[in-house]
Amino acid sequence: MITRIESKTIIKLPDAPQISGLTFRLFQGETDFPGMLAAINAAKKVDQVERSENLEDMQINYAHLVNSDPFKDILIAEVGGQMAGYSRVQWRDDQTNQVRVYTCFGYIRPEWRRQGIGRAMLHYNEGHLRSIAADHPGDMQRSFESFCQDTEVENESLLKSEGYQAVRHSYGMVRPDLEAIPDLPLPEGLAVRPVTADQYRAIWEADQEAFRDHWGYIQGTEEDYQSWLSQRYFQPELWQVAWAGDQVAGMVQNFINYEENAEYHRLRGYTEGISTRRPWRKQGLARALIARSLRLLKNKGMLEAALGVDTQNLSGALRLYEFMGFRQVKRASVYRKPMTY
Repeated sequence: MITRIESKTIIKLPDAPQISGLTFRLFQGETDFPGMLAAINAAKKVDQVERSENLEDMQINYAHLVNSDPFKDILIAEVGGQMAGYSRVQWRDDQTNQVRVYTCFGYIRPEWRRQGIGRAMLHYNEGHLRSIAADHPGDMQRSFESFCQDTEVENESLLKSEGYQAVRHSYGMVRPDLEAIPDLPLPEGLAVRPVTADQYRAIWEADQEAFRDHWGYIQGTEEDYQSWLSQRYFQPELWQVAWAGDQVAGMVQNFINYEENAEYHRLRGYTEGISTRRPWRKQGLARALIARSLRLLKNKGMLEAALGVDTQNLSGALRLYEFMGFRQVKRASVYRKPMTY
């Protein structure tokens, strides 16, 4: 539960634009969530970003933050007392590249863009992240990080103008129908069984282990595990988990976002959380589990399936998903900039 701070902490930004009534302040508590959600929803329409979340989702996410204190790390812009946008920062260790990444992201309502608010907030966030980094040991390279989809043209332009460079890309992919699903058997000795609650931890740990080989891997924490258990898309009854005896070999953590389907007038299921542990790779396990997942989603009344993929995944995931009928519909990029003092 996030408590409320009664008094506003006003923040002075030295390069804030001269807009009548513009002020910046820190987060006060859950009473800010409706304004934050409204900023997300206003931004997504202009930026052509498909997402659907509610206040309960925000409460769950903010109950399990890692390396981010909302009362210190959220900056809110207001004009005339109305929220114009907000940003948040956090940090994590990228184990793959041995880089400590200091991330910032935010949402500005369309009517307040192109006036310097976002740039002033980015500058403030970089300074705030530097102060956080000053208390960290200097045993890793440090980098600022942000991200955006290819349709978020204003955010992308801002990041590039501030020296950020795209270092990794991912695709949002859709299989436009659930017909002609190939019949692909599981490798010999493996079996899929219904998931039970006592298996959650083992499945989580197997997924963490499998993703250690992927670019940008960040070690999950206990808070991450608890957040995973709490999410709306935690639907273990839809998962396809392959077992070799009592060992998890691989999985697809399928889910259906019913609220998103209602908002965008579609019947889509997600074949996400696809992973195979090392001893069972290159045996056709992932494609067999995806085929089973597509049939399951079809049986649930879905008409299409979607997933996200790192375009440079060394396991050949992009080729696999294309083989299974998925096609690119979006591109997103991770942007980084070396942290200097």
